[in-house]
Amino acid sequence: MTTKKKNSVSKKLWKLGINEFNTQYFDWNKDGDLNIKEGHNIYNVRYLVEKFGTSLQILMPFIIEERLEDLMDLANNTIKKVNYQGKFLYHYPMKVNQTREVVMALVGEGAHLETSSYTELYLVKKMLEQDKFNPDIRILCSGPKNDAYLSLIDELQHKGVKIFPLIEGPSELKMLQHSKYNVGIRLDMPVKASSYWNKQVDRFGFSAKEIYDMGSFKNLKILHYHIGSQIEKSGDILTPIKYALDVYFKLKKTNPSLDTLDIGGGMPIPYTRERGFNIDKLMEKIFTLLKTEAEKHEMPHPNLICEWGRYVVAPAQMTIFKVIDTKKVHKTKKDDKKWYVIDGSFMNDLCDTWSVDQKWSIVPVNNKNDDDLGEVWFAGSTCDSDDFYKGKDGSVRFPKYDYSEINNNPMYIAVLDTGAYQDALAMNHCLVARPQRIIVENGHIVLARKRLSPDEIGRQLGWYNK
Repeated sequence: MTTKKKNSVSKKLWKLGINEFNTQYFDWNKDGDLNIKEGHNIYNVRYLVEKFGTSLQILMPFIIEERLEDLMDLANNTIKKVNYQGKFLYHYPMKVNQTREVVMALVGEGAHLETSSYTELYLVKKMLEQDKFNPDIRILCSGPKNDAYLSLIDELQHKGVKIFPLIEGPSELKMLQHSKYNVGIRLDMPVKASSYWNKQVDRFGFSAKEIYDMGSFKNLKILHYHIGSQIEKSGDILTPIKYALDVYFKLKKTNPSLDTLDIGGGMPIPYTRERGFNIDKLMEKIFTLLKTEAEKHEMPHPNLICEWGRYVVAPAQMTIFKVIDTKKVHKTKKDDKKWYVIDGSFMNDLCDTWSVDQKWSIVPVNNKNDDDLGEVWFAGSTCDSDDFYKGKDGSVRFPKYDYSEINNNPMYIAVLDTGAYQDALAMNHCLVARPQRIIVENGHIVLARKRLSPDEIGRQLGWYNK
């Protein structure tokens, strides 16, 4: 097979080097090793794996920075194009990935933040005290608010921090409706979308009627809602906005201070590489809808907040595993499938594979042989039968490999788009150690998190005196 034809097969099968799939940063070199591209900097993933070992997370902050910069530029250019009078504000929801490197990369590019717990807000407070954040940063506070969370919100408000608690339940309403500081309120959106994690009923927020019946607030600034994640149909994004705008304009009549609509998260990324998503067209549709409805109601154009965390950070990390054993899959219709056992755990390290049946793009780090592919099931290194991954079509098309025959040339695999939620939801099943994490940026490689030793894991669980 010619080099040109091999490259064509690789692009069609693995879909690397394609902007609409967020893979423009990745390619293989002439030896079939996976490379990460940062401008003129090249990082050979096989080299990184052999230097640091597996399992391994590779975080690429430059991707986060580029994606947020592109999103902000797109929003601002669209505002100019449609002559929109309101502002666009991006708030990063920290729960998506709370690691310092991720949050600091986003804040450095102009992101505001959204916290969902006392601890997240406490970390923001520490960064403010250390002059790590611009004091003009805006903080949204969502999630159930216990006494400690409310007390910290109050403390930061007294210090002049631009902090907006989003009222989501009756006890919070009682405490915050007449606050002298700015607040928001969450709408329980009756319009549902086809997406992952969408719930027909949830416990957050208030119905439109309940909000109308509350009367006036002292300082209501934001109407907020959230409808799900990975919303792939533009209509499922636009229809809730239209409903929320109707509530917004009615509410503004009794609350003139209201000036911002927060549409939450939901922007998808193409995990499975089946199709891309045209965010340019969607952004224009969103601002056109906001403008049309505002002018129809003879109201000022509202400011727009979005919290598209997964969209920005997921593509900025890959997780690498080593294949430590291979064996035939028995009791299947096709008897040529093989188990590839990895030295990590899907249940621990990539929880979404089994918790919500998330599908991933998995590519070879080395031994990329497009001429000799087979059907593969990946198995994790716990004793749990649920610790496996079969791909989106019942198996993963992958280079053939036999551990017993090629022991001197190990097979490494890369799971792409692992930057969102997987660390936040990581577990300790079978006490398999979490992956090490390295950061690659500006031609430098930094070890950010070491793999815990058995003693360190045991100490965390109370096995040794601290």
